[in-house]
Amino acid sequence: MILKIVQTGYPVLRQPARELTPDEILSDPVQDLIQSMFDTMRDAPGVGLAAPQIGMPLQLAVIEDRQEFLSKMPPEDLAVRERTEVAPHVIINPRITVEAADTVEFFEGCLSLPGFTAVVPRALAVRVDALNERAEPVTIHARGWYARILQHEIDHLHGTLYIDRMQSRTFATRENFMRFHEARKD
Repeated sequence: MILKIVQTGYPVLRQPARELTPDEILSDPVQDLIQSMFDTMRDAPGVGLAAPQIGMPLQLAVIEDRQEFLSKMPPEDLAVRERTEVAPHVIINPRITVEAADTVEFFEGCLSLPGFTAVVPRALAVRVDALNERAEPVTIHARGWYARILQHEIDHLHGTLYIDRMQSRTFATRENFMRFHEARKD
């Protein structure tokens, strides 16, 4: 089922989400929610979706960076972003640790703030300790674009949007981004 993605200004996007218990994770309603979140993320389309973005104040996010997105990008852009395909997975009650103090800056967008983009500095590499959809502990070591996706989604679980971290003078509509920034790459 495709769910409605709430937009910036909706209070749940600015509140810390609550943790889920293992019993809640394994319940039919949460399992159904996870599937609906994947459906919604793919329909949008996006590479991640956090429960607060569909109005649910839960520490739950789904992530997938599909080959179809990567195939639309020049190889040099993929290389500089360290962007590779990411299989679909779930993170619940995540704890994030920066593994590389280096930060990288790229334009970022958000399904809860459609039509806009800005440069956001993010850690190059992170470790995430979380539970999966079976309430099992998982540890993820991520680098490059995958690390960026994780940081973006985990921020949502704490009431933070990319606009809180952006370089404000780079904030632009997607249309102007394509006109003035992407055009310079030629």
